[in-house]
Amino acid sequence: MAPLRLLCVHGYRQSGSSFREKTGALRKLLKKHAEFVYVDAPLGVEQASKKEVPDKENDSVAGPGGDEDPRGWWFSDIQARSFSAQQQCEESLGLDESVTAVREAVKTHGPFDGILGFSQGAAFVAMLCSLQEHKLEPEFSFRFAILVAGFRSACKEHEKFYISPVQMPTLHVFGLEDRVIPDNMSRELLPSFQDPQVLIHPGGHFIPAASAHRQSYQDFLKRFQ
Repeated sequence: MAPLRLLCVHGYRQSGSSFREKTGALRKLLKKHAEFVYVDAPLGVEQASKKEVPDKENDSVAGPGGDEDPRGWWFSDIQARSFSAQQQCEESLGLDESVTAVREAVKTHGPFDGILGFSQGAAFVAMLCSLQEHKLEPEFSFRFAILVAGFRSACKEHEKFYISPVQMPTLHVFGLEDRVIPDNMSRELLPSFQDPQVLIHPGGHFIPAASAHRQSYQDFLKRFQ
């Protein structure tokens, strides 16, 4: 049985290479089931100020990963070119470039069976699922999505992505002790999907990959193998 191919979408202030390091435990857990391919967000991010809470804080149990090239999928503050999941905004900056980056990744490295996103990347994946659902991105043919610490964007410009529930099968993963994206924010995203599967873990802002979680991932993925 060939492994499923997953396009992996990193969090804010991460990069494809740092996300690859931080998902080492997950890759090991699912090595017989999935192949992971990583994409870089197109937007460079300034070094963190003390006020910002980056996705990279405690975002995986999988060892060190230096984010020497921090990147993002969109900015909620256009002037400051910064992002906060809680920031209300009328419009964002950079989303079109990010959709183009994923489209190019699919053309170059695809096809993919599914797509996995973490934090801002998971919120972005929800938008990509909506674009595919409404046949606005003919290059996309994802059969499923895994959203870890996802959330519904607080930007008014993005409300169009949540008008009708997406039919694509999804697995939503979030931690009860997540201080970056509290679990209630991840729960608010669930109604945007028709029949969301949920994996809740007791930890914080990371991708859970202990042996206790293997069955939940495998049960979800084997529907597509």
